Amino acid sequence: MDASYVFRVRFTLSPRRARIDPDAFETVLRIPAPPPGEEGWLLFRDALWRGEANDAEHARRLCADRLPEGVEVLSATFAEFETDEAYLAALREAVGDDLAAFRADSVREALHKYFGSSIRVDADDDPATGGSGGRDDEFGMGGEESRRDDEETEDG
Repeated sequence: MDASYVFRVRFTLSPRRARIDPDAFETVLRIPAPPPGEEGWLLFRDALWRGEANDAEHARRLCADRLPEGVEVLSATFAEFETDEAYLAALREAVGDDLAAFRADSVREALHKYFGSSIRVDADDDPATGGSGGRDDEFGMGGEESRRDDEETEDG
């Protein structure tokens, strides 16, 4: 079970007795998602809205807290939530256990409310199913191999 919040981060360094050029850099930062039910698992509910950080300063601090001293985060934007099938199933179950906490009538509505269309699911590496270890966009935004959430027969 594995999942990460993916942020695009623009940062600068604080070199001692030197100048740097360029003075700002961009990278991708992945913050591991705690398993559903464990402390911190509700980061998506507290920090995202429709697939974007709901507070730019909070997102910047969230990323800065995970980088070494001397690295100043100038900006951080939420890019996507990367997950495997097992984590997504556990997330759906945990959300479904308390829909009222998400002010939603269904798991799908709750996840879409916070993640928008930014959930990306790792495809299986099982040759029997044709999986190639690629990405599968949870809400159908990832191309031909996408599985649209609304094509599922179960609520979730």
